[in-house]
Amino acid sequence: MSPFIPAAERVKRARALIEKARQLPVPTEMGKSDLSYIAQVKLLLQQARDLVKFFSYNPGVSPELKEEAKKIFAEADQANREILH
Repeated sequence: MSPFIPAAERVKRARALIEKARQLPVPTEMGKSDLSYIAQVKLLLQQARDLVKFFSYNPGVSPELKEEAKKIFAEADQANREILH
């Protein structure tokens, strides 16, 4: 069974994963077209989304954290566009 992670900690971890995706070095040979690079970026962004995706369905989560979850989804989408396009 996985350990319980408080909602505020999930938000911090999600933001850290998005930042980690932004800081991945672009491969020199194929650049942003490298499939391994694309997969790593997409995996990190998906992990960030997965950390907060159930906030909107949980009545125990405060409205502020639900809003933070929406912002994280938007940040992940923006990071995807910035990094890969």
